[in-house]
Amino acid sequence: MKILFIGDIVGRPGRNVVKHFLPIIKADEAIDFVIANGENLSAGKGITFDKYEEMIASGVDYFTSGNHVWNNRDIIPYMKDNSVKILRPANYPNNPPGSGFINLEIKGTKVTIINLMGRVFIPGLFDDPFSKAKEIVDNNSDSIILIDFHAEATSEKIALAYYLDGQVSAVFGTHTHVQTADEKVLPEGTGFISDVGMCGPANSILGVDKDVIIKGFLTGLPQSHKVAVGDNILNACVVEIDTKTKKTLSIKRLSKILKND
Repeated sequence: MKILFIGDIVGRPGRNVVKHFLPIIKADEAIDFVIANGENLSAGKGITFDKYEEMIASGVDYFTSGNHVWNNRDIIPYMKDNSVKILRPANYPNNPPGSGFINLEIKGTKVTIINLMGRVFIPGLFDDPFSKAKEIVDNNSDSIILIDFHAEATSEKIALAYYLDGQVSAVFGTHTHVQTADEKVLPEGTGFISDVGMCGPANSILGVDKDVIIKGFLTGLPQSHKVAVGDNILNACVVEIDTKTKKTLSIKRLSKILKND
């Protein structure tokens, strides 16, 4: 089974670059299922239902999210009744709307997708992602298990991957919007990358207009963020998984640029 995981999609530029490259990648890589982190779909922060529908129509099968999932309240009613294919982090406390994991059947094989939030350098009161992950994994040990670990610290992401090595098929890091070059198959068969990256403006600071961010650093004052324009980049990762052993056979980074001529 081949899974495509797409990094954080940032605003309209991110949506456009995914719509351009996704059909090509699906054909070239013989992809069976597409997961994308969608917490920045709408204007760079949050998700709206119309942007969700736009990306489902473009070929994304399921969305994960992170700390910005609630930034636009438009999506909350749909998550309350589970009428959208969007996960929120499973280690949010107090049982907020939506679900932190989902069990699916893909090509006759059970697949579990889990969304988790890191705690190192991340504001907010999140439960322990390690114990929450282990709880879900232990209850779905008969499944191919894929985890989006939305976290800031590379050490926290690497630690979770080694903690679950051989128990899950793959751990994809998200949140930093910068693709890392450390993709590998861990000793017990878990595919891992510290951060898949993002889809959005190439000449930006994490998708945001660079002048806005620089001004913030120079002045120390809060700035109104806006999504940058120009050429767009797509960062993603392809994992091939043995459906019998549930181990990753290979993991490959993708990085593509769409010129805005």
